[in-house]
Amino acid sequence: MPVLPSTFSPATVSRVALVNAVANGVIVITGGAVRLTGSGLGCPTWPRCTGTSFVTTPELAAHGVVEFTNRMLTFVLTAAAIATVVVVFRSVRRDLRTLAAVSLLGIPAQALLGGVTVLTGLNPWTVAAHFLLSMVLVAVATTLWLRSREPGVGQPLVRRPFVLLVAGISVVTAVVLGIGTVVTGSGPHSGDPKAGRTGFDPELVSQLHADLVFLLLGLTVALLVALYAIDSPGRVRRAARDLLVVQLAQGLVGYVQYFTDLPIALVLVHMLGAVLITAFTARLVWSLRGPASDLPLDSAAHPAAAAR
Repeated sequence: MPVLPSTFSPATVSRVALVNAVANGVIVITGGAVRLTGSGLGCPTWPRCTGTSFVTTPELAAHGVVEFTNRMLTFVLTAAAIATVVVVFRSVRRDLRTLAAVSLLGIPAQALLGGVTVLTGLNPWTVAAHFLLSMVLVAVATTLWLRSREPGVGQPLVRRPFVLLVAGISVVTAVVLGIGTVVTGSGPHSGDPKAGRTGFDPELVSQLHADLVFLLLGLTVALLVALYAIDSPGRVRRAARDLLVVQLAQGLVGYVQYFTDLPIALVLVHMLGAVLITAFTARLVWSLRGPASDLPLDSAAHPAAAAR
């Protein structure tokens, strides 16, 4: 039986954390495929696929295969999360332990919520909660990976107004994602012909969603302009720039899918965009502090540093 090393190297921790982050994103996409193919009730019971079997049956046809495959991917994600916890707790990176633990504990919570979603016949509000919890786990896994690539968390690199603006961008991003689930819960892709809908006017909630996207874009542009105006650290500028690019691409996909009557392929791309928006927003938040070995950007922004 192989013996685990007493301490895993930083490179190993980073590689395993990356696998965990990717796995969290992939399972969101496969979950979207379940809904978009109408396979949300392909396995109509939980935790079994049917009342007598844990696996799909010929009677359930392709829908059962799609849903059962997505459930099995949960075990892959669980393995990645467990591996992350093991390598983090057997490394010198104590600062990563909370993130690793949350990433693991989120999986049974997500599994239980998925069970509730199935048992309630794909209630649109539980479907929304299932997706939003996945976004939280994507943000946590992304932050864990980014932090694992540096020796630790250092001093803030920008002044407090920028920190507050980034916090505002994060909040608006969360609201945009939340309203996006309401749009989905009001539209045609319910996951099963018998699934309920929110009852809201799809056009109205889509317009609200679009308005919030414009607000998010405006805040991100304002942040990027201000960062370049004061010659801020490159990592912060790059994070803001890349987030804006992803936001613009996501907005374009959203408009195209709306005016082309929500083709399945584009909706799935839009879901991938939601994952990327979440990950790049987490990266922006991460970028505000330098590595533990770095000093703050300048003494003007950080009087305490000038006194040292």
